[in-house]
Amino acid sequence: MLEEIAKILIEKGLTIATTESCTGGLLSSKLTDVSRSSAFVHLNFVTYSNEAKHKILGVRNETLENFGAVSEECAYEMAKGLYKATGADICIATTGIAGPLGGSDEKPVGLMYFAIYSKNNAEIFKVILPSNTPRIQMKQMFVEEVLKKLLDTLNTF
Repeated sequence: MLEEIAKILIEKGLTIATTESCTGGLLSSKLTDVSRSSAFVHLNFVTYSNEAKHKILGVRNETLENFGAVSEECAYEMAKGLYKATGADICIATTGIAGPLGGSDEKPVGLMYFAIYSKNNAEIFKVILPSNTPRIQMKQMFVEEVLKKLLDTLNTF
């Protein structure tokens, strides 16, 4: 899947940027595992804290207070802020709860929101994985979900 994503990005001359919270840079790492990734990877942030989300990406404090960092609203603002900051063709934001600690009835361990943002479109996705999944595996599964949707998005670009 990574090779296919890279091929499309290179052929179409597209750049990509990521801002990650719950995936902690794993998405960025996967994208750069592919040879010639410097042709399409523009910039990547790990914005783990609310302060980083606000200062670097412009996520509004009201969004963080009213909806929380793990929300579709936050994922959208992270991706939009990344687009404004980088100008990359495709901007991806991830935010969620990888566990094993944390979570609530409303926002359980295994919940992730991610956004794929471009000049003409923004989509927000929700993923719920089993809460008993080990943290490292949870992060890997989150990234796989993002990569699947990225490939779908690229096929419509």
